[in-house]
Amino acid sequence: MNKKILFLLFSLFLSFATRGSGIQPETSVAGFFDLNNSGRKVYNFNVGWRFQRGNPSGAEKIDFDDSRWDIVSTPHTVQLMPAEASGGRNYQGPAWYRKHFIVDETLKDQLINIYFEAAMGKTIIYLNGQKVEEHLGGYLPFSIELTQYGVKAGDKCLIAVLTDNSDDKNFPPGKKQSTLDFTYHGGIYRDVWLIATSKIHISDPNKENKPAGGGIFVHFDEISKKKASISIDTDVLNQSANNENIKIETRLCDADGNVLKTVSSKVNLKRGESKQIKQNIILNNPTLWSPDQPYLYRVESRIIASNGTSLDGGTTRIGLRKAEFRGKDGFWLNDELSDKLIGGNRHQDFAYVGNAMPNSQHWRDAKKLRDAGCRIVRVAHYPQDPSFMDACDELGIFVIVATPGWQYWNKDPKFAELVYEDIRNMIRRDRNHTSVLMWEPILNETRFPLEFSLKAHQITHEEYPYMGAFCVADAHSEGVAENYEVVYGWPKDVGNYKQCIFTREFGENVDDWYAHNTNNRASRSWGERPQVVQALQLAKAYNEMYTQSDQFIGGALWHPFDHQRGYHPDPYWGGLMDAFRQPKYSYYMFKSQVDADLKHPLSETGPMIFIAHEISPFSDQDVTIFTNCDEVRLIVYGKDTLTQKVQKAQYGMPHPPVIFKNVYDFNSMREYPYVQKQWQKVTFVAEGLIDGKVVCSTTKKPSRRSTKLSLRIDNEGRQLYADGSDFVPVICEVTDDEGNVRRLAKEQILFTIEGEGEIIGGSQIGANPRTVEFGSAPVLIRSTITPGKIKVHARVLFEGEHAPTPADIEFETIATNRNLLFLDKPTVNKNSSEAYQRSFNRQLSEEERKKALDEVERQQTEFGQ
Repeated sequence: MNKKILFLLFSLFLSFATRGSGIQPETSVAGFFDLNNSGRKVYNFNVGWRFQRGNPSGAEKIDFDDSRWDIVSTPHTVQLMPAEASGGRNYQGPAWYRKHFIVDETLKDQLINIYFEAAMGKTIIYLNGQKVEEHLGGYLPFSIELTQYGVKAGDKCLIAVLTDNSDDKNFPPGKKQSTLDFTYHGGIYRDVWLIATSKIHISDPNKENKPAGGGIFVHFDEISKKKASISIDTDVLNQSANNENIKIETRLCDADGNVLKTVSSKVNLKRGESKQIKQNIILNNPTLWSPDQPYLYRVESRIIASNGTSLDGGTTRIGLRKAEFRGKDGFWLNDELSDKLIGGNRHQDFAYVGNAMPNSQHWRDAKKLRDAGCRIVRVAHYPQDPSFMDACDELGIFVIVATPGWQYWNKDPKFAELVYEDIRNMIRRDRNHTSVLMWEPILNETRFPLEFSLKAHQITHEEYPYMGAFCVADAHSEGVAENYEVVYGWPKDVGNYKQCIFTREFGENVDDWYAHNTNNRASRSWGERPQVVQALQLAKAYNEMYTQSDQFIGGALWHPFDHQRGYHPDPYWGGLMDAFRQPKYSYYMFKSQVDADLKHPLSETGPMIFIAHEISPFSDQDVTIFTNCDEVRLIVYGKDTLTQKVQKAQYGMPHPPVIFKNVYDFNSMREYPYVQKQWQKVTFVAEGLIDGKVVCSTTKKPSRRSTKLSLRIDNEGRQLYADGSDFVPVICEVTDDEGNVRRLAKEQILFTIEGEGEIIGGSQIGANPRTVEFGSAPVLIRSTITPGKIKVHARVLFEGEHAPTPADIEFETIATNRNLLFLDKPTVNKNSSEAYQRSFNRQLSEEERKKALDEVERQQTEFGQ
């Protein structure tokens, strides 16, 4: 066996080893990962919020009676929804959250901030009955400092938050949900943290409001394989009553925490003064970051008092990489011409819970995208959860970060000013993420004036005035082609612009804006034939992203996950995965484009082969195979051996689908089961060959009668944290005696649970019992705040002598690495969480509907495909 084959087999072994290795990725808070004994304390503030939809009078007051309100944990959605609930069926309006808490006695003389990663729409915060903050927009962080309002260690407090996800044209995105291609799911849908620091501390960049300043900003003066020049800007604020002499100590560590370099600077700070201190570290022979080798160094920052005490600090993860867009010469990474950047766009919603996803699910999303070969993600159409950005750094996914907005412009100057604030805030939040390749600072698919386009570009470079700052937008939008570093366009645009060209959204093939019928959108529930059609249509679109031109650098699929939309009654079904992240055939088509010899530390790689055929009575005569090998051998019924080379063009997708014509006929196949034991011969065996050697294989058998249920946990190796908000999908499959999934099964699965967990959703939203679709039924299991075992039991809703037998699965939750700060324990509904599920009838009149859809038609005509 030659060395290439050995390497491929070793890579495959690593892939399987990684899959079961129990990964627990780190989560950053306000831009920092933990640094032991730094002086900064972070508490999980998610647990124990009292919640009520609507706007009861006096809900901000201390003496308001909230005893009958539900007790929930954030991230939280204001209404659980069916998995397919597009067309403005979600609740829009006010909703209140109230949290009673006691400030830890150990935080004496500390500054105490409540940090919200995001809340949807318009948010008003009250502290002990007093209004202290109002925030507009649903996608960026904000915080309140308790100390400035007289709160001290040991105090009992009430924080009341009014959220409102109603349409509002005064702040971005601004567009009504009824004409929107996504959904304004409501609530405090991201994490909330209590952060305690010394009065002398690293500042919050958005509060400090210094262009390219505040907080920690790591940027680079030079990067090559021989040397990296790393600049670390640290902004320190003195809110103590005295002038102070301090030291800023910065250590560069490798991925394992070994210290490589240390620099320190002495600083004198007057009372109330802030200073930004610049430090530089030279690292010889660095390990460079790339999508296939996403190596992350660690920058440890400490503020040290004159007596040697650590006052504040944190860890920033950085990757060292050099990105260059050289126009007609293409995209260069680390002084080498890069492969095409192919990936997808991402909306952040999930089945049932809308946008209220835990950090673990954001990580799993990124992991699944990377496994599918996505090397770039464009966030659509807003900054996304910090944990998703952390995951992209770690997994090797480039990101295009977009400011909130889609197909809407308000001529009121205040609207533009709010967009400019969003641009600054998103850059300050995400500027240290290695994954950020480009900024999209304009409003997507929107007719805006030239002044706005130029100002957005200017602000981006004010906030990031160093190497590696690139703006991207539609080439035909005002001022973009003349000023932006990269333009959105199509392969046909090569030669028309001086910049590199990237397709922001490829794959769509709709008939018209109103119907949205298309062969690239297939609900997983529709079964085998639609999924084959979708996969082959997306393969055609994928193929168009591979051109001979270096100037055309790649594109992002619209859209890898099914998601809800405001303006259409159908969800977007064009995903490689459904809303639960269950794969469709097209997922394997994408995955097959990853070269077999690629080695990646976290992603599933190596030789692969997949049969997109179920051997059912309704299956196609043709058998479609997705593989990253050179040749496919298909063995039919154990006797007929068919072989095809993968027809690779000089330019085009790396590994086109292989289609064996006229292989299958049900009427011929059914002769086998009539002979004793001959039904066992009805198999397709597909073997992938490289250099004439078999390096992978898969077997597909037809499913016979439904005899049992099977359960598996879709956790990508991550354990569930016992923090009251973490959840994980558990997948129930209907199988025959041998474990072959019965894709044509039509059952309802009833789930029950024991131990430290609860089931999200009940019968009103079709969550429990759940109807089997294409052989499976998912359920979402959420942890309690107590670590322990969870046992999930699944059975068919109506049992009988020949009904499929039930199944059980057990797993354990683990303690969170954060202290939970709460007084009220969340309500746990073990088996049918019906809370917040009531339908809200909000119908448009025919005149209103026509007006709304006319607006959509106009916008889609201007910017659509």
